[in-house]
Amino acid sequence: MTTAQRSASHNSNSAYFAGADVGASRTKVVIIDAEGFMVGYHVDRSGTDFTATADHCLAEALAMANIEKDQILRTISTGYGRKNVSYAHDHRTEISCHGKGCFHYYPFAITIIDIGGQDNKIIKLDDTGRRTAFKMNRKCAAGTGAFLEEMSPRLDIPLSEMNDLAAASTDMVKLGSFCTVFSATEVLENIRRGKRVEDIVKGLFFSVISRIKEMDAFTEKVVMTGGVVAHNPYLVEMTQELINRPILVPVLPQFTGALGAALYARETHGD
Repeated sequence: MTTAQRSASHNSNSAYFAGADVGASRTKVVIIDAEGFMVGYHVDRSGTDFTATADHCLAEALAMANIEKDQILRTISTGYGRKNVSYAHDHRTEISCHGKGCFHYYPFAITIIDIGGQDNKIIKLDDTGRRTAFKMNRKCAAGTGAFLEEMSPRLDIPLSEMNDLAAASTDMVKLGSFCTVFSATEVLENIRRGKRVEDIVKGLFFSVISRIKEMDAFTEKVVMTGGVVAHNPYLVEMTQELINRPILVPVLPQFTGALGAALYARETHGD
């Protein structure tokens, strides 16, 4: 039975722990039981009131788990808005929580590629789960979910359709720039030249992968996480081809940071 698949059959004496990952784009909350199984979770846009969004996500996760708030013994928050979570007992960095959540699924040396809404992270863990290296792209939106969100209206297509369009491409348009602004100009130029939308979208996906690939070398088994991965599985297929190795994707890849935070809450309960 996997972490996200345990049925909800709880009683008032059970112990639960929560993790809240408040990102700049999305907020995720996970509830686990004492054995580390995920019993409730929810994601929503972070919006302009991080505290209210974190409260809402917790309420939805509690409803899914069919438990009461007072059954949660400890909560750890993480992410950009981790200090805005009113019910958190403590907080941890998103790097440590993403590592913790991924190692829970894959307890061996791994390279984690997390594609977020506003940044990309590459985290390397050894076979004990200790972080050995870390890199983050913070300077611009290139290679992130925001990059794809920006390109969606330029192509006049919903963001949700990008994955299937890229998969249908037969002649990828390779874009020359990683910059979001310059890429937008290239996209418009390719539209003017009559290039198929499918081929342009695949080119955008390739730009995302190329941006990540240039950040670091992938020496261990590779795990991909994040909302972009969750909604665009074809991006994983393209990355596998580019780096010539299989890629591991956790159950609910958008929730690994929140899961890691919940696991830290369980681990530190009673300290």
